[in-house]
Formats: sequence, structure tokens, C-alpha cells
Amino acid sequence: MTKFSLFLAQATPAPSGPAALLQFLPLILMFAAMYFLLIAPQRKKQKQHEKMLTTLVTGDEIVTTGGIYGTITSVKEDRFVVRIGENNKIELGKGFIHALIKKSDAS
Repeated sequence: MTKFSLFLAQATPAPSGPAALLQFLPLILMFAAMYFLLIAPQRKKQKQHEKMLTTLVTGDEIVTTGGIYGTITSVKEDRFVVRIGENNKIELGKGFIHALIKKSDAS
């Protein structure tokens, strides 16, 4: 018999039952920590942003993701018309509104 076959004959079987679960416990704990530290806060922030977008009305002051400050002059189904200067208006998709700066006094 060769040394290799003796080595295979002495190999221990894979653990089963509770011992197998203990081997995966660190991996399970790592996934749970990633969920609570990364995924859950991001989902909460995304829900807050969506809620903010649904409450925007004409007259609200906003800032875009590109850093442009403006005032909403019109709300359309999928975009906003924003005044960014005296005679300058642009249309922005709803996803490009970063934050609400000041709520209008009318609401």
C-alpha cells in the first residue's frame, strides 16, 4: 500500500448534525451583519426619498443630484418643471431630485 492510500484510509468523515451547523455559523452571522449594517439602512433611505418625491408641490425649493438649486413651477406625471433662474426653466425626471430645501408656504 502506498502512503497516499494510507492517508485516504485515515481520512475522517465530514461532520454531520450540529457540528456541520457550527461550521456555517460564522458565514450566517456575516450575512446577517451585512444586512443590518448595509442593506436595511439603504432601503430605509430609499423609502424616505420616494416619500419626499410624492409630497413635492409647486413652489417647493429643491436641489438636484447635479447640485442645481431651483423652485418647482409645475408637477407633471413623470417629471418636474423647475425654475433655476429669472427666465430659465428646465424639466427634470423625478429621480434626479436629490433633496427638498424649503417647503412652499402654500401647502
